[in-house]
Amino acid sequence: MAKKPEHSGEQWTGAQEKRLKHLATGNTPTGLIADDLGRSEAAIRSKAAEIDVSLKPTNQSPYNRQKK
Repeated sequence: MAKKPEHSGEQWTGAQEKRLKHLATGNTPTGLIADDLGRSEAAIRSKAAEIDVSLKPTNQSPYNRQKK
């Protein structure tokens, strides 16, 4: 059986929300954010949507095309 994340079920602190925003703007994958904050990936996605933070990568070109 999988282990529960460290902060599962706890209220989010202001510091955790700030860290989430910082990691998301740095294009950090959701799984790594979850590991860093001790939360599940679902909790990360839910909180990001709640505080209007995008988890989509910002530096990828569509279809892996490179400018010539």
